[in-house]
Amino acid sequence: MKIDFNRPFLTGKEAHYMYQAVYTGKLSGNGVFTKKCQQFFEEKYGFKKAIMTTSGTDALEMAAILCDVQPGDEVIVPSYTFVSSALAFVRQGAKIIFADSYADNPNIDADKIEALITDKTKVIVPVHYAGVACDMDKIMDIANRHSLFVVEDAAQAFDSYYKGKPLGGIGHFGCFSFHETKNVTAGGEGGLLVVNDERFVRRAEIIWEKGTNRAEFFRGMVNKYGWVDTGSSFLPSEINSAFLWAQLENLEMIQSRRKHIWSMYHEGLKNLADKGYVSMPNIPEYATNNGHMFYMVCRSLDERTALINYLKQHDVLAVFHYLSLHKSEYYVTHGGKEVDLPNCDKFADQLVRLPMYFDLKDEDIEVVISLINEFYYGR
Repeated sequence: MKIDFNRPFLTGKEAHYMYQAVYTGKLSGNGVFTKKCQQFFEEKYGFKKAIMTTSGTDALEMAAILCDVQPGDEVIVPSYTFVSSALAFVRQGAKIIFADSYADNPNIDADKIEALITDKTKVIVPVHYAGVACDMDKIMDIANRHSLFVVEDAAQAFDSYYKGKPLGGIGHFGCFSFHETKNVTAGGEGGLLVVNDERFVRRAEIIWEKGTNRAEFFRGMVNKYGWVDTGSSFLPSEINSAFLWAQLENLEMIQSRRKHIWSMYHEGLKNLADKGYVSMPNIPEYATNNGHMFYMVCRSLDERTALINYLKQHDVLAVFHYLSLHKSEYYVTHGGKEVDLPNCDKFADQLVRLPMYFDLKDEDIEVVISLINEFYYGR
């Protein structure tokens, strides 16, 4: 039987809530289910303001606007990340300054950030890879001393913590994704902007509502609304929020299962790490594991390619992840400065992600573990 890399999980209530949303007569968003989801995030995690968006990319783009990023401003971003982490700021005219990862962790190396700061630096974008927290105390200290904004790219970090603080709730802004590959999904696409700085709450709502003060109008704060600022159509359909609500109601069950799968992989493959065949995920003491993904780091690109092909021959789909953005065609052909980021390149060449989804059975996990052990011990 084929073992896929990912399958979206359905609780069974999604269609029921989507049906309810349809018959409320309000489909365009900011209705009952949008409000229920936003209230959930604010109450469970203590976020100052939670705003549903159509994607994690849109949440990042809203954050870039709120940071007032202008042409020529510099934004520090890890090179080992998805393109949206940089693209949201490129669209505002920013120059991206790429940072390296730690040697044993794909997250941005906080000790290398300060050397990248110039008088043009405006934002630092820590990406919590695999739901594991960056060193936020160091990053926030640097940002505060240099008067910089911090936008947490928490696309993979929903329900994960740093020293007891929910990720996405530490920087000035936090950005989440509810794409179908994430722990919970809003029906394939969806996102969330978290505003942690009171100064930006009102403007965030205006940008969210296409540059109008429509949200204030619906709350009865103004007797008419109009165009007052820049913005875009960042508000998701009510159907997406209805789908997400069914997932949020079952969050503890979803998280428990995913962490169980992660632990099975870790236990079943640690012998390979002990013998130096692979490296395992490093979770610092200050971070938690939200079971978003399980990855290994092979010893070379050729070895990773061979492992992925071996698993594929046995109907198991494992995948590599990001390519270093500082080597991307767009960056290189648009005047990007050549930089040496060896740790990012190592993860780009050697990291492999294993199947991870709620419906993955224990016996399927054992098959994957067995095949990986066979691959190494049989060579």
